Amino acid sequence: MVEKMIRIRWHGHACFEIANGKVIVIDPHDGISIGIPPPKTKADIILVTHDHFDHNKVREVEKEESVVVRESKEIDGIKIETMKAYHDKNEGRKRGEITIFKLEYEGIKFCHLGDLGHILNDETINKIGEIDILFIPVGGVFTVDAKEAMELCKKINTKVIVPMHYKIEGLSLPIEGVDAFLDLSDFYVRYVANEIEIERDDLPKEKEVWVFSL
Repeated sequence: MVEKMIRIRWHGHACFEIANGKVIVIDPHDGISIGIPPPKTKADIILVTHDHFDHNKVREVEKEESVVVRESKEIDGIKIETMKAYHDKNEGRKRGEITIFKLEYEGIKFCHLGDLGHILNDETINKIGEIDILFIPVGGVFTVDAKEAMELCKKINTKVIVPMHYKIEGLSLPIEGVDAFLDLSDFYVRYVANEIEIERDDLPKEKEVWVFSL
């Protein structure tokens, strides 16, 4: 019987690794361009939300048989669905479009909002539907800020909220830290260090915020 344990690891910024046998990496950066360590992993599947330098460094994590995904598809039983959104509040006229990824792996549903720059409309929130783990930017400046992110977290039906794309030690981008977002939270906040291994049964019954660290 295949083990249903999933490993989630944060590589800083918006880069996450989701793995159980197959390794998925979302929004790889090269580290040096933004002042933090590069991701130390090789991916079977690479998801890129948009082509900005701090999200699209595929070469950093690819290997010979890696598959780069930018649209909906299913790979080895892993369902990947994409939705379009914007990097700004002006329908992409300032910073362009982004791709939201929703994926299901070992029965756990993930949604990564990339560099989302606006409050999602009800249609997109309904498409996202019921998920288990939401990766959401909170640092403002180039994305939604803490207040907007929390508004979205209350609207989206998820069990776990994972803040990302915020200021950490060494990061050279002029964005805000995570504290403003956490100060707005009515949800339980759990600190999970660099990575966590979970099964579906480990997911909380009520919404929680999981804060990763490098």
